[in-house]
Amino acid sequence: MNSEMLEKTGPNFSVPALMAARRKTQEAVRLIGEQIKPGMSEEEAHHLARETLTRLGSTTGWHKILIRFGPNTIKDFPESSDTTVRLRDNDIFFIDIGPIWDGTEGDGGNTFVIGQAADPDMRRCADAAKQVFNLVRQQWLSSGMTGKELYDFAQQTTAGLGWVLNMGLTGHRLGDFPHKAYYDGTLARVLIHPAPNLWILEIQIRHPTKPFGAFFEDLLLTSHD
Repeated sequence: MNSEMLEKTGPNFSVPALMAARRKTQEAVRLIGEQIKPGMSEEEAHHLARETLTRLGSTTGWHKILIRFGPNTIKDFPESSDTTVRLRDNDIFFIDIGPIWDGTEGDGGNTFVIGQAADPDMRRCADAAKQVFNLVRQQWLSSGMTGKELYDFAQQTTAGLGWVLNMGLTGHRLGDFPHKAYYDGTLARVLIHPAPNLWILEIQIRHPTKPFGAFFEDLLLTSHD
């Protein structure tokens, strides 16, 4: 499929609306993260996330709310969590939401570490997910790499830093709802150089031996605020 088809948008698409959706989504992730406390179940966190998004003005999403605690952070997107897991006093968790704001899709995810006595590797893991994202983004900016090549680079970069990349979660299109009308595959399958303002770069990594991981995602933009 050529770039014209892969990067097609609808008549209501606008970059300002997409940037507004990005800002609102990032704010929602931050607010949800601040409300998640030790002792909670993921179901309880999901409930407060839904309440937060509704209060902010998004009553529906283009993908499910995903909140993972502790050992569930190594699971792939479609996998079910272990429902017996509750957030501990010193722990790691991540949030992944895909809200729709006035007809435009948002998508955001970030990792949080709580507790002064949390495993230092948890903080390193959360930081490394953002580090890999930034290194891949810089490669996108400085080269003509395709989506597939970017994820090959991401896998090599992650391994070089001592982590393991989840190659089952490898980016996608975004835009005016529904982007799936134009392209429903992953960024890692794209054989073109991705244009800015259209593609989500997802990075999910895990510790090579310990049962936890981290997640970060954002739009591929030529400049980040």
